[in-house]
Amino acid sequence: HCKSISAQETRSLLTARKLVQSKLLDVENSLRGILRGFGLKVGKTTGQKFAGRIEELVDGHPHLQMIAKALLAVRAVLRTEFAAFEKQTRRMVRSDMQARLLTSVPAVGPIVALTYASAIDDPTRFKSSKQAGAHFGLTPKKHQSGETDYTGRISKIGDASVRTALYEAANVMLTKPVKGCSQLKSWAMRIKKRAGMSKAKVALARRLAVIMHRMLADGTPFNAAVAAA
Repeated sequence: HCKSISAQETRSLLTARKLVQSKLLDVENSLRGILRGFGLKVGKTTGQKFAGRIEELVDGHPHLQMIAKALLAVRAVLRTEFAAFEKQTRRMVRSDMQARLLTSVPAVGPIVALTYASAIDDPTRFKSSKQAGAHFGLTPKKHQSGETDYTGRISKIGDASVRTALYEAANVMLTKPVKGCSQLKSWAMRIKKRAGMSKAKVALARRLAVIMHRMLADGTPFNAAVAAA
């Protein structure tokens, strides 16, 4: 499938956002690690108070102050750029009919919606919604030979970012109080009792892939009763 320009633009934004987010976490973790080596513990802190906490800890340590000043300056730039990406992401969801439709699904936020919508791009390229789960590697691998025939772990073929996004949405749905998904959650919890939480999350992620494709194909918002059927 040759991706549309809009899908490529969305994916490039998500890739850049993820990179900046990753580097921001790297800088913060590096600062924590450096200070830990000197017996200084940052502890739990908010994004707004992080810099102040670092400056407080390195006060009176000229060498550490020099390092902290440089890394905090880098962090400040990354935070500014990440905020800009977040703003653009929200703007893109508002202007993208498919992504906006997908945010009607409980536990599906802007990033999951944009990731999925840009990966599907054209819902008509799938003959059925069930193919979406297989396309993103969320179906169990089939092992066959002359002597064995069994189903193993998921195949993990296709777009890893979509798998991750759907898995995260499933995790939120199963572990946090989310309105409007009690039937889907009950279905997944029955799988948890039988096969464990990990497989329940994968099964729910696969079901979300199917539900979300159907929504894009039909142009209809999330319907809890239809989703649970």
